[in-house]
Amino acid sequence: MNATSPEAAPDPGRVVLLTTSHRVAPGLLSWPAWQVLRSADRVLCADGAHPQVPYLREAGVAVDEAAPAAEELLDACAGGRTVVVVATGEGEPALTDGLARLAGSGRVRMPELELLPASYDLPGARLLDLVQVVDRIRAECPWSSRQTHEGLAKYGIEEAYELVEAIEDGDRDGLREELGDVLLQVVFHARIAEEDPGAPFSVDDVAGTIVTKLIHRHPHVFGDASATTPEEVKEHWLRTKAVEKQRTSVTEGVPLGQPGLALAAKLASRARTAALDVPLPHTGGIGYDLLRLAVRAEAEGVDPEAALRAAARAYRDAILAAERT
Repeated sequence: MNATSPEAAPDPGRVVLLTTSHRVAPGLLSWPAWQVLRSADRVLCADGAHPQVPYLREAGVAVDEAAPAAEELLDACAGGRTVVVVATGEGEPALTDGLARLAGSGRVRMPELELLPASYDLPGARLLDLVQVVDRIRAECPWSSRQTHEGLAKYGIEEAYELVEAIEDGDRDGLREELGDVLLQVVFHARIAEEDPGAPFSVDDVAGTIVTKLIHRHPHVFGDASATTPEEVKEHWLRTKAVEKQRTSVTEGVPLGQPGLALAAKLASRARTAALDVPLPHTGGIGYDLLRLAVRAEAEGVDPEAALRAAARAYRDAILAAERT
């Protein structure tokens, strides 16, 4: 390439770096992207297997498989031509670095450089990455490939408690991390469920089920019902849930394996919501004393588990202080 003065150089043209998201179906590009692709003098892509290439060619866009250096690209643009480079997954760092180096040299007249995102990630798009990563780990990792629902159950409990701890500590970084760990458990269990020979289901089935449930239980949002207070929302939820589950007792669906204070508070909540006046057992012992405290906490709007954890942490701090003296 001949380096000439800016005054004598022809129109240097235009370079468009076209980026796409692998989380959006190939061919679903923005209208500005299609316009520049159809009007370009050349369209280049270094990766012949790029998922967009077949769809571009099907739409009548000629795509050359080429990975020009920065100098070669400037030559291709000379004379006012427009060259579109369809970026690969790595984003063409060698090309962009080369263009930056030429622009910084001041020896050449640079073409107009444009970065054009042709497709964007929608909110939640990174969840697709998680599904793909878990799928590969399940297939290739010696440990993950042997896991079962039963073997992973304890991790789900541990991660839930770590999430609660991050919330109570006000740890924002920890909260983000622990939410990811809990999400991993959901996606991992769903991936294992795909392999069940009798009743397989996928993470899409899991998501579809909860979406349907949320819409059905929020008629004040997705239907004609009205609710202006949290109490009215809870009434809608419980009424709809009762119809769905066809339960014969308010105690149905309460997991008996949860921590004791939480179990007692949940049962008390169910009884109170159903307007059942059930006397507490008068049997003596510490367990029944704790039951009475848990019922009292629930009636006062206090989470007994959280209250006990807070008190236990204060006790831990007192122990640490005593050890330092």
